[in-house]
Parts: sequence; structure tokens; C-alpha cells
Amino acid sequence: MKQILLLSDTHSFLDERIIKHCRNTDEIWHAGDIGNLEVTDRLAKLTPQFRAVYGNIDDHKTRTEFPKNNIFEVEGCKVFMTHIAGPPSKYHGSVAKAVLKEKPQIFVCGHSHILKVFYNKAFSCLHLNPGAIGTHGFHTIQTALKFKIENGEIKDMNIIELERRKRG
Repeated sequence: MKQILLLSDTHSFLDERIIKHCRNTDEIWHAGDIGNLEVTDRLAKLTPQFRAVYGNIDDHKTRTEFPKNNIFEVEGCKVFMTHIAGPPSKYHGSVAKAVLKEKPQIFVCGHSHILKVFYNKAFSCLHLNPGAIGTHGFHTIQTALKFKIENGEIKDMNIIELERRKRG
């Protein structure tokens, strides 16, 4: 069994209130718009396994460190993670082709700053967008997801909501 914390859209800001949720995780996943590598360096120190993709605001250093798409397996569950996917009803062309080819059980994206969790029948996978845990953007609540994967099954999905703070 693996305990997963899924984040996105930190935009160079790692809220101290999310740190307690990082503890006792086996993996932290970041679905892009990291902002700077200080964020990922800090997160990587808090968990045995850290995975990420770069987003549209990320610079060349971040794009060198992390891929655009990250496809991996955890506890018998195939995961496809990218930053921008397009609307869940019709992912962008290259994303749709890749998801259909790879056939993941979990599809992870970010970018929208809108938390979404649902089974996408069109692509036969669980769609996870953790929303935004950073403070940059239109969202009024900072959000993330925490769940377990065991023997190919996703369990105990929890939404983490933090009242939005101003940077400073």
C-alpha cells in the first residue's frame, strides 16, 4: 500500500499548512506549474518518492528536471500525469492519443485550478485534478488530494482544503 499526496499549481509558493500532509506519505506527485525548483527540492525531502511534470509557467531549469508527461506504475496501478489536458470530456489531441495508447488507471492533470475527481468513461480511467495548492490564480480555496493505492485499487480519497492566504 502507498499513501499518495497529489498537488498542483504551487506557482513558487509552498504553503506551510500543506507540510503536515506531506508527512507519512510514500509518494508526493506534483502536476505542474511548480514555479521554482526550491518547491520541489523541499517536497522531495519530505517523502521517499517524488514525481512531477512541468507546467506552462515553468522555466527551462524545471523543464530540464521534469518531463512534460510522466507515466509510471504504483502498486499495480498505471498512472499518466501531465499538466494541461484540456476539457475532461475531450482531452487535447496529443493527450487523448497518449491516454488511449497508455491505458492508465489514473490520469492526473493540473492547470485549471479547479479540483475534479471522477471516472472518465470515455478514457476508462480515474481523472484527478487536485486544483491549486498555491496562492496565485482565481481560486478561493487551496486544494490537494490524498489517497492510497493498494494492489491496483485507489482507496480512501480525501480532499485537502485550505483557506486561501495572501502571499507574504
